Amino acid sequence: MIEILLLVLVVVMIGINRKTANRLTALEKEVEAVKADLLRRPAIPLAASTEAVRAEALAETSREEPVPPVELAAREAAGEPALAKTETAEAMKDAGTGHETVAPGPVLQPAAAERPRESLESYLGARWPVWVGGVALAFGGIFLVRYSIEAGLLGPAARLTLAALFGLILLTAGELVRRRAMPQMSERFSNAMIPGALTAAGAVTLLGATYAAYAIYEFIGPTTAFLLLALVSFATIALSLLHGQALAGLGLLASLVTPALVATEEPNANALFLFLGLTWLAVNAASRFRQWTIVPTLANVGVGLWALAYIFGSDDFSAMPVTLALIVMIGGTGFFWPGARHGAERPAASGWSGLLGRPPLQITLSVSIMTLLPALAMVLRHTEGSGMALFAFGALAAVLGALGASRAYAVWPAMIAAAGAVLGITLTALSWLDYVVPSVLPEQTDGQPIQTLAFTNEIIVALLLGAVFTLLGFAFLKRFRRAEPEFSTVWAVLMPAVPVALATISFLNFGNLGRDWTHGLYGLGLGLALLAGAEWLFRRSDETAQGRIDWPANLIVAGSFAGFTLALHALSNGIVTTILVSVLGFAYVLAMRVRPWPALPWAMAAATLIVFGRIAWEPTLIGPNSLGTTPFLNALLPGYGIPTLLAIATAWILRNSPDFRIRNVMQALASLAALMTIAVLIRHAMNGGVLDSRVPTLGEQSIYTLVTVGFSGVLMTLDLRSPSPVLRFGSMIAGVIATINVLSLHLFALNPYFSGENTGPWPFFNLLLLGYLLPALAYGLVAFHARGRRPMPYVVMLALAGAVLGFLWATLSVRRFWQGENIADWKGFLQGETYTYSVVWLLIGVALLVLGSRLDARSLRLASAGLVLIAVVKVFLIDMSNLEGILRALSFIGLGAVLIGIGLFYQRILVKKNGAPATTDSEEPAS
Repeated sequence: MIEILLLVLVVVMIGINRKTANRLTALEKEVEAVKADLLRRPAIPLAASTEAVRAEALAETSREEPVPPVELAAREAAGEPALAKTETAEAMKDAGTGHETVAPGPVLQPAAAERPRESLESYLGARWPVWVGGVALAFGGIFLVRYSIEAGLLGPAARLTLAALFGLILLTAGELVRRRAMPQMSERFSNAMIPGALTAAGAVTLLGATYAAYAIYEFIGPTTAFLLLALVSFATIALSLLHGQALAGLGLLASLVTPALVATEEPNANALFLFLGLTWLAVNAASRFRQWTIVPTLANVGVGLWALAYIFGSDDFSAMPVTLALIVMIGGTGFFWPGARHGAERPAASGWSGLLGRPPLQITLSVSIMTLLPALAMVLRHTEGSGMALFAFGALAAVLGALGASRAYAVWPAMIAAAGAVLGITLTALSWLDYVVPSVLPEQTDGQPIQTLAFTNEIIVALLLGAVFTLLGFAFLKRFRRAEPEFSTVWAVLMPAVPVALATISFLNFGNLGRDWTHGLYGLGLGLALLAGAEWLFRRSDETAQGRIDWPANLIVAGSFAGFTLALHALSNGIVTTILVSVLGFAYVLAMRVRPWPALPWAMAAATLIVFGRIAWEPTLIGPNSLGTTPFLNALLPGYGIPTLLAIATAWILRNSPDFRIRNVMQALASLAALMTIAVLIRHAMNGGVLDSRVPTLGEQSIYTLVTVGFSGVLMTLDLRSPSPVLRFGSMIAGVIATINVLSLHLFALNPYFSGENTGPWPFFNLLLLGYLLPALAYGLVAFHARGRRPMPYVVMLALAGAVLGFLWATLSVRRFWQGENIADWKGFLQGETYTYSVVWLLIGVALLVLGSRLDARSLRLASAGLVLIAVVKVFLIDMSNLEGILRALSFIGLGAVLIGIGLFYQRILVKKNGAPATTDSEEPAS
């Protein structure tokens, strides 16, 4: 069967060769025809051709991309002549000669030109046989050895010797073919070179013979086997300089597999990672010479996987050899290959997309990921009291960050190192949950608390690692700030964010939450260093004067505020921290008089948000047990009031700021802070000095409604004086919120008729006055003030809410007059009470009619008509069936008299003498 397949394969190859020969013959005939045609053409005059040819030659030379010296050396080593240089020189020489005719010759394409797409014939005839042939040779050597074993022809030593000789013969054949092959063949079929295939087959044969001598026949020991396998692997990598990247990959694979093939009872981690480091250097040396990127990426992955296998596979791993090998990988990437090569020229793509995709992307991503994973693995595997793994993690994160700060293409190492640093310290903090310090501490001979002894390493690593990132950020900005604006922005974020995040995690998990001088002084020093850096950057910046934002400098200013905030939280607590944070933000606002940095006022916005967060975490600021019961004069007044006053002062200072964003933000935050302060003080006063989640009473909710409606009016007044979208929309939002409270709480949930709440002993100054009449008057005043200044639907909403509240006050007051302090629904209705409702509603309708005619307000007249209609319906449907005797008669008589009076009023006053209708609200100004 195998013979038949080989015969078919030979026939197919003969057919392909015959077809190729026919095509070459046809091509030769076409070339001869073109030459004959050129010879028949007249000669071109020298005067008209010399300058044109010279200009064309110069243009062709300028279009060609210069070939790097490394690539020229590689071509010469591979036996390829520098054709591009020769063709250019000959063209220039011909352009300056005195020949009358210029015969066109073959034009050499530039080195970077796109090659034509290969045909199926090229793959089947030139590539596939080479690939399969190389594999076949390797298997042939293996099968030959196997056959000799099965047949018992030779002894083990002879078999291994013949296998080694066969491998050396293949290596020699590969070199001979390479020296005698055509240069065009090696360039066109670089991925399927016959010399490379022969060399790869020979290397596999030698590796197999060496391993068999060790593992099967035990002719050599593990040390000798390791050295021989390493020698063959390194030789394969060296030969890849002549035979291509594929052979380098084979040598890399052999090197990475060698430690796994040669096993000993006492594995030496130092020797293992020393060998891996040397392998990485050898692969990257070849890659630098030939400018490969795939093999270095695989080398990074291989070293990282070996590190992970060692960390998780060893019972008691040593962090030092792993760390040193990974540092060699990171340092070699930064200074050896690719080094500074990709930072010399900017890539074609610019902006953020160009930065994130900057070459060599696969190398930077692989070295970053394969460094971070072993570093995090060491954090997970480290045990209590072993600080070496933690320090190794910090060293790897710092060195990877240094790579990101030293090379303009290393944006991913910078960001991955920062993320890994924060993640590693977080995992360290979480791992301590498995062995928390017991509540009853044992006695210490030196008197030092056990927490301090246990957490020293974690605090040192976290704080030092954060400081390293700050220094790396300054180093990057000094070198690349003007040339790399996007990358500078990244470092301006990382250099304050990483130390603040690490110090915060360290403080919350390992520090003293009462007062921690270590973390406090660290935050203070960080803030001062970043402020000094901002001063240095702004002094050297010319972008602010040109109207553009210098993002790195402004981000560093924001980072200094974060550092000082960390210091305040470490050195103080409770209400003191809340007040000092707002004072710190206001100090940044006052600093605008000294330095016009755009980021300064944003510190106050951040401070106000931090205050809001602290209030949400603990509304009492000092604890519910320490909060006094005195209304208003308690800790809530300074705790809420001072940040609110500072926010209002900041909004006033920024009222004319050219940056409308911070102006609007501070106006919104100041308004919200003021409303929240008033509400909290009211809540405390109305609940006996207790802040909890109990449902408010109608009186408390009425105060909230009055405050919200009044707040809407104040914002509207401020907007009329200094127009602002925040004040305009804020006033309407406050009005809508107050109206929702009225419709949901005043009408139903907290209504004394449904809740049964006592209204108080006084006839007029009672709960109904606070819950309905005062909010109704407030709504009426705001609606009157909003006429012509706000959209008409909003004004109508306010007017209707006020009318509903007034109607409820009158109705519930009638019920209180007849039922007493408790007006709950279970009491039913009295006949006098029912009749009084009709009288009161009609009187209110008449009053609204008179007021509407005096103010020329159609809305009031329509409200009057609606209320009279309700009274009419009530009289006919309720009074007729429920009232008896004189009350029923008086109800209908009163209704008839009022209706006739209303008709007479309209006929004699509201209708003009000429019969034209009176003026309506349509003459009022619209919003």
